[in-house]
Amino acid sequence: MVRSQTLQNKEQPLLTLRGITRAFPGVVANDHIDLDIYAGEIHALLGENGAGKSVLMKILYGFYHADSGEILINGMPVSIQSPHDARNLHIGMVFQNHNMIPVLSVWENIALFLPDLKFVVDAKNVERRIIEISDRYNLKVNPSKLISQISIGEQQKVEILKLLLSDARVLILDEPTHVLAPHEVEAFFKVLDSLRKDGYAIILITHKMKDVLECADRISVLRGGRLAGTMLREEATEDKLINLMFEKVVPGLIVGTEETRKEAPEPFLELQEISTDTRGMGRGLKDVSLKIYPGEIVGIAGVSGNGQKELCDVILGIEPSSKGKKLLAGKDLTNRSIGIMRKNKVAFIPENALSMATIPYLTVLKNMVLTKTRRYSRHGGFSMDWQAARADIENAEKRLGFSVPLNVIAKTLSGGNLQRMIILRELESNPQLIIAAYFTRGLDVQSTIAARQALVQAREKRAAILLVSEDLDELFTVSDRLAVLFDGKIVGEFKPKDTNMYEIGHLMTGSGVHTDAEN
Repeated sequence: MVRSQTLQNKEQPLLTLRGITRAFPGVVANDHIDLDIYAGEIHALLGENGAGKSVLMKILYGFYHADSGEILINGMPVSIQSPHDARNLHIGMVFQNHNMIPVLSVWENIALFLPDLKFVVDAKNVERRIIEISDRYNLKVNPSKLISQISIGEQQKVEILKLLLSDARVLILDEPTHVLAPHEVEAFFKVLDSLRKDGYAIILITHKMKDVLECADRISVLRGGRLAGTMLREEATEDKLINLMFEKVVPGLIVGTEETRKEAPEPFLELQEISTDTRGMGRGLKDVSLKIYPGEIVGIAGVSGNGQKELCDVILGIEPSSKGKKLLAGKDLTNRSIGIMRKNKVAFIPENALSMATIPYLTVLKNMVLTKTRRYSRHGGFSMDWQAARADIENAEKRLGFSVPLNVIAKTLSGGNLQRMIILRELESNPQLIIAAYFTRGLDVQSTIAARQALVQAREKRAAILLVSEDLDELFTVSDRLAVLFDGKIVGEFKPKDTNMYEIGHLMTGSGVHTDAEN
């Protein structure tokens, strides 16, 4: 991407944060943060989990209120008490999880967000406005299609169109590339470049260092609730940014070599032509066959919504298969319950830790023992050996290289710390099969490396691992084999050394690749 040569730093900021402070019980999330946001600039916001990025942006968007400090627009103080106030001040936000109604069309979802929405909606006028803006910024999407009928990449475009048609001038984008294939990321950066050239101020929250160094003009790093530093892209390197993010040296990932691993003669998990019924808005599996051997990580690449959830649910016993067999260590466990799978030493790290693996209002310690209450129950189940549980957790923390606070309510943890909690809980007991779905989503650099290292350690202990991820860098780094899932089918299977991200990316989006025979 060609970056604008002259930044706006000599002009007055469009948006100014001064002394922003916000505390929650037991923690200061934002501690006197100063930040300047300029028009015509992409400003990346980096920081480890719990550094205060999300809280700061939610204050700017009106979800939280600052305990002290002020926000200024064009040098004038403003009060932002709600997202409605933020939108009236031309501030918009695209969240990591898209906030749209699947059974409504593109234009209907956008119309619901418009500030000038009439009691009787002029559909043709809304569609005309959508087409004009989408043509200008290459955000083309069919206005009449249902949200459930379009790809994740197109849904991303709709979220941005919502902001543009509502006249937002400050665009806050939370992890915008986390579900996009490589060629979609390139196209997305071109969209951001066009918006920047037209004077939009863009705040980019991301954990992907490559994205920051590719498209940002200015980079701010938060650490421990404070602003650790701000630098221009031309001054930044990955090492400089990591040093600002962390007080200690971040260790590298040790993956091991293929030559040092012994291949097992029989798979630990085998799926034989598994199909599922299509229900609701999900996408059923279609004749999926897959083997995972002890001491092997099989990565599943695919755009979200192409059967990944169904694949994990079938393996775990949450969703029944309508056809095919599921074998575990040679035993037929087709359509057996999740309880049976758990007893066969199957661990699960889900895509949404809070809703799928946590009781939000219990403490972290109690959540940590949920899946192993029999181990710690005493006196016929009338008491729990919390001392033994704490000791096991401490040992797991030392082995895996990260920790979580045990006495706080789980719901109060950041998304990254929730994910750490589940990883610790699931890997602590040395499972034989690990289903890891988006297990580093939301983790900072240090925790991501530690989490990936934990999977590698489990592989060295001969665990069979299924890793579902939208991060192709992650899949290529730790996987022994890659399978691509599209429209509920496995459309390709490779060793990472025999393919590349663009080949995988095209298979992920259904565009396929041209073989030598076709050329």
